Amino acid sequence: MAVSVALSLVGVRWSTQVRGEFFCPGCGGDRNYRRQTGRRWLRLLGVPLLPLGDAGSSLQCATCHERYGLDALERPTCTALLAMLRNAHWAVALALLAAGGSAAPTARRVALTTLREAGHEELDEARLLEMLAQLTDDSPLDDVYGCGSALAVELHTALEPLTPHLLAPGLERLLLQGAWIALADGPYRPREREALAAVGRVLGLAEARTQALLLAAEHTPHQ
Repeated sequence: MAVSVALSLVGVRWSTQVRGEFFCPGCGGDRNYRRQTGRRWLRLLGVPLLPLGDAGSSLQCATCHERYGLDALERPTCTALLAMLRNAHWAVALALLAAGGSAAPTARRVALTTLREAGHEELDEARLLEMLAQLTDDSPLDDVYGCGSALAVELHTALEPLTPHLLAPGLERLLLQGAWIALADGPYRPREREALAAVGRVLGLAEARTQALLLAAEHTPHQ
């Protein structure tokens, strides 16, 4: 009977293919992982005797040792998410400065404050204007986005990968930051409204919600 039970035990032998960093659902933070492929074996007294087939691939957290599907890699690490947020704030600020004209010192000051709070601590006004000049161009897309085509591409590149990973308040905060930059030197200009509408669309916000937020920003001071 003991031999029969021992023969019935099936184990998996795992082989590490890749190592990296991921957001571990169990630990709730960034951890190292091992991406492994497994093979089932019939065991006798703990000794593998007969291969029984492929056990698939999985990720094993190097800290908690739990296993997760490969789809766990779809969630960005905390470090990557912070970088994505910084890029998003950058793209929105440049788009609104371009749409409103970068000459207004008040708009530049609000943009600088927003970007420094988002992690661009070393940014100064000269660098901001330099980057804005590099990304601003004349293009038919001005009529659609309220900013040049290079900035339109920048908006999509920075915002689209981020939107699946932010809840509604985070998405709305990005739009409000842009609205406060636009309002820093007076009421919305038509091109600023176009640029903010484009930001709302890329963020996946309903048009009615975007307009409600733009109205709310007029009565709420920059935070």
